[in-house]
Amino acid sequence: MITKQQNDLSVINFETGAEILIDKPKGLTSFSAVHRVRGAVKVKKVGHAGTLDPEATGLLIICTGKKTKEIYKYQDLDKTYTGIIKLGYTTKSMDAETAIEFKDDCSTVSDLQIEEARKSFLGNITQLPPMYSAIKHNGKALYKYARKGVDVERTLREINISKFDITKVDLPYVHFEIGCSKGTYIRVIAGDFGNKIGCGGYLYELRRTKIGEYSVDDAFSVEEFQQLVKN
Repeated sequence: MITKQQNDLSVINFETGAEILIDKPKGLTSFSAVHRVRGAVKVKKVGHAGTLDPEATGLLIICTGKKTKEIYKYQDLDKTYTGIIKLGYTTKSMDAETAIEFKDDCSTVSDLQIEEARKSFLGNITQLPPMYSAIKHNGKALYKYARKGVDVERTLREINISKFDITKVDLPYVHFEIGCSKGTYIRVIAGDFGNKIGCGGYLYELRRTKIGEYSVDDAFSVEEFQQLVKN
């Protein structure tokens, strides 16, 4: 695994294959991050092991060359996220991508309500994938239906939440850290969390800090990686 501790990238054969830790910035799609890495290493086969939404930041594992055949190993690993849920408001996408609507006043929400809601998510739970997602229905991504106002029937999925810690409460903001299994939608947890409390909520901010044992602390920024490869 290539981390930012490795300053000399001239010894790396990216065509043979490499796995790179990248810290994706806010506003950049995962596809765009891959595109920039591909341009830097000048290798045709480049892919990532798990999409981050454009507004989310954090760890991407990007594989090049023959290592793209091993992407599945990283896709199956548990993930760790930090973020903020904003109570009292909702959005159709359950994050900041779509219009924000006032739901209900949350100023009287108690620590006990937050704690009871938190505990209800721990362990094996079921989750309904959001309409604003890349899951396919009849060959078309669900978000394309959602943007046209069409709701498609979806199937509940079982996921595992190994950790859900509330790290700070500053209403309407609830800061958290979550450890979860593959396929978990954190924005669905944010929306469901607000619904359990009764005032609504959406995912205000998200950062992926770990994929399995790999940490964003060891990741290159996209610009750092581009510059090191150039040198």
